[in-house]
Amino acid sequence: MDNKEQTDKILFLLKSIDEKLDKLLRMKHIYMADEVPEGLDVMTLLSLPDHLRTTATALIENGVSTAEDLAKITSKKRAVESSYLNQLVRMGHVRKFRKGKKVFFEIQSSL
Repeated sequence: MDNKEQTDKILFLLKSIDEKLDKLLRMKHIYMADEVPEGLDVMTLLSLPDHLRTTATALIENGVSTAEDLAKITSKKRAVESSYLNQLVRMGHVRKFRKGKKVFFEIQSSL
C-alpha cells in the first residue's frame, strides 16, 4: 500500500469516528434536556464495544422496547439483540421487565 492509499484510509477512518462522535454529542444534547439517566452518558456509550453501543443507542432512541423491536432497527437477529440487551442488563445500564409473555427493556434510571 502506498502513502496515498494509507493516507486515504486514515482519513476515511477519522471521518467515520468524527461522525459517530457527532451523533453521540447530538444525542447528549437532546437527552440532557429530558434528563437522560446517568447510567448511559456519552462517555459510557463510548466505552462500550460497538455491538453493545449500537443496541444501547437504538434503545435510547426507541424507548421501552422488546428485543424484536430493536432487531428491526439494527437489522440483527432477535436472539442476538436479546443477548446484547441481557449483557447491558448485567452491566446495570438497562432494566428488564415482563408484561404478559413479552419481555421489555428500558434504559436503567439512576434517578
